[in-house]
Amino acid sequence: MTKSTNHIVIKIAETDNVAVIANSEGLPEGTIINDDIRLLQNIPMGHKVALLNIGLGEKIIRYGQVIGFANRPIKAGEWVEESKMLLPEPPDLNSIPMPDNKTLSELKPIEGYTFLGYRNSDGSVGTKNILGITTSVQCVAGLAQYIVKKIKQKLLPKYPNVDDVVALNHSYGCGIAINVPSAIIPIRTLQNITTNPNFGGEVLVIGLGCEKLPPESLLLQNGNSKTNSDKKFSNVFYMQDESFYGFSGIVEAGLKMTEIHLKELNKRKREICPAADLVVGMQCGGSDAFSGITSNPAAGYAADLIVKAGGSVMFSEVTEVRDAVHLLVPRTINPEVGKALLDEMKWYDNYLEQGQADRSANPTPGNKLGGLSNIVEKALGSIVKSGTSPIVDVLGPGEKIHRKGLIFAATPASDFICGTLQLAAGMNMHVFMTGRGTPYGLSMVPVIKVGSNSKLSKRWFDLIDLDAGKIATGEKSIEEMGWELFHLILDVASGKKEVACDKLGLHNDLVLFNPGPVT
Repeated sequence: MTKSTNHIVIKIAETDNVAVIANSEGLPEGTIINDDIRLLQNIPMGHKVALLNIGLGEKIIRYGQVIGFANRPIKAGEWVEESKMLLPEPPDLNSIPMPDNKTLSELKPIEGYTFLGYRNSDGSVGTKNILGITTSVQCVAGLAQYIVKKIKQKLLPKYPNVDDVVALNHSYGCGIAINVPSAIIPIRTLQNITTNPNFGGEVLVIGLGCEKLPPESLLLQNGNSKTNSDKKFSNVFYMQDESFYGFSGIVEAGLKMTEIHLKELNKRKREICPAADLVVGMQCGGSDAFSGITSNPAAGYAADLIVKAGGSVMFSEVTEVRDAVHLLVPRTINPEVGKALLDEMKWYDNYLEQGQADRSANPTPGNKLGGLSNIVEKALGSIVKSGTSPIVDVLGPGEKIHRKGLIFAATPASDFICGTLQLAAGMNMHVFMTGRGTPYGLSMVPVIKVGSNSKLSKRWFDLIDLDAGKIATGEKSIEEMGWELFHLILDVASGKKEVACDKLGLHNDLVLFNPGPVT
């Protein structure tokens, strides 16, 4: 990073021919940067300035990688933005070489880091103690919400060890082609959500009674659920059950069933657990040009610490990996994992093509206002939240994690769908990086919000949990901020600190990924 008096201009790699303006108000035309470059335009915070003359058709380089080609001559000191760039071709998935296992570096383990969690009978560990009420069809979403409200009013105060009761509503279950191959994605997502460690195996399923998706099928993969008929009955009930008289009767039956689960959850107590029991989902949304400089590298450093401690970290968002996948395949532990990573890229390429879309649909207008010109630049900044650890496994959408280490969990880039799929994969902690700002949160797991720039973090002082913008201003190093995030993860997982979205009650709905047809 280079500074000129009060001017902060950030260049990542030696070969870069552009840099990012980090001053909170941008820099005006005429400002001298790097001793000899005069700005030819006003350049906003987060946007790129040319450090050299770039000729027509020449490469525009950031992160040491080509992010575009100049579609007109660009002078040193000129603002480099989307209209002056041509999008490069994506990496050819068929020509990326498989990993050479001998080149992977070994991470030195770290020991002695713990948190206070809720240990489950299947060995998983929760960071919250929550009663989940899921639905088999959107038709009963209103009933689920109504019952949740009544539980909080009447029952929850009697069970002080239970943190919350949440409705796991969604838009699936009927009016869908349930037997097509792609239906497995939303179905296994719903099944695996019920096994999330924060629910402790105590999940109630509310069905309507005439839907395509049988409510009982949502508990088939729940390793914590009891198998005897009495317990099974206490896990599922149908609104259309003819033994219920009136809406009040339906609600009373639901409350009676939920109390069985509340009694079980109330027995759970926090105990000391090693950091190896962490399953952390890393995600970014509302990204800007600082995301790849500050918050994502800090998250990547923390991710490496979690892996070194024996824990698990997931990173996701296929379209924000696709243009940088050639940098990730060499980090996979063997050719099988490398191929699985490429297969997920190919699957999503086909999915986008069927919808007559392509990768240019990402980034968003807000990403561009924050300085990200195209998906290549966004992807290069996105993948750094994976740190440097070897990639040990690849999950398809909705699949559940089954090994420790760094894992790529394939999801769309949509914040809400990605979070839902990471929840199904088994995360017990969520770290969400943002540069533009978003109130994103999940009620089922703690969500730590990391701001990529101090301007946002200060303005949203009560919405952002950690200001990584201090890296851009030189106040902290990536290493220092990575350690700070790591310790914050342990404190939040222990219940010692409460994240902003939980304090404020700001939580998003679950959104399933359903690539199948709707009938």
